[in-house]
Amino acid sequence: MRAVTLENERLRVTVLPDKGGDVIEFLHKPTDTDLVWLTPRGLRDPREHFQGAPDDVAPFADYYEGGWQDVFPNGGAPSEYRGARLAQHGEVFALPWECEVVADSPEEVAVRLGVRTRRLPYRMEKVLRLRYGAAALEIEASATNESGQRLHAMWGQHIVFGRPFLHPGARIRLPDGVTVIPHDVPIAPGGRRVKPGGPWQWPVVPAEGGGDLDLSVVPEPGTPSDIVYLTGFSEGWYEITGEIGFRVEWDAALLPYLWMWQEFGATTGYPWWGEAYTVGLEPFAGMPTNGLATAVENGTALVLEPYETKVLRLRAEVVA
Repeated sequence: MRAVTLENERLRVTVLPDKGGDVIEFLHKPTDTDLVWLTPRGLRDPREHFQGAPDDVAPFADYYEGGWQDVFPNGGAPSEYRGARLAQHGEVFALPWECEVVADSPEEVAVRLGVRTRRLPYRMEKVLRLRYGAAALEIEASATNESGQRLHAMWGQHIVFGRPFLHPGARIRLPDGVTVIPHDVPIAPGGRRVKPGGPWQWPVVPAEGGGDLDLSVVPEPGTPSDIVYLTGFSEGWYEITGEIGFRVEWDAALLPYLWMWQEFGATTGYPWWGEAYTVGLEPFAGMPTNGLATAVENGTALVLEPYETKVLRLRAEVVA
């Protein structure tokens, strides 16, 4: 598969145009720390899979190497939308994207990626940029409805952290006023919570299997798996701090939810087999992980009017 490397004196970022534009390396040079988590199974080419089984419901899990993916237009479980069957996290993560270098100078390097979805009439583009002297990746992405129909979508940044960067005791920081929605709380039409979450005061929330989960501290291996949804962002940002820190900033008006999931080795079956030690902190439009049809029904899905373009700006920075 094709790979593109963007590099300055502080970062090296590697992207796979042939696999959804995945970010598979985010290396902070001064500390020789790769912020990207990669699975023990490694990188696999999804193009081989789709030639033989285009309607399989779980290609994302089968071909997930870790890293950082765009999720569009379906988030979470397989779903059907207006006659189109959409796989788990389908469909742009598995598609080959066009690739063009748009800047290559001492001041900045940048690459533009683009793709059309196959089952819905969308066009996506994103420009990834590194500037001189900055330990930050800047992304400007767009999603365009190329049809005359009013359409819905879920749009997320599937950002997952693991070792060597992630470790027990690392702290997760969020803006004041963020609220927590447990995974099992139903969402009423219009997006209103049937049962509101509590304020983000480094809350302790019930975890699956009993006990409590402190969302602000990365726990020890063996902690039960869980997922919650965070909302109420006046500003879209979070930080993970340890020996070095990592800060993600995004447009929370466009992606108003942050999916937070953890897998610390408690899942001993498919697809983790007890080998994962990860936290996902994923800015999203739409929730929960039940797929696009559910997000449309509960009013949290993104709406794109005929020929409308939505633009997302995101910045990911190492704080050392």
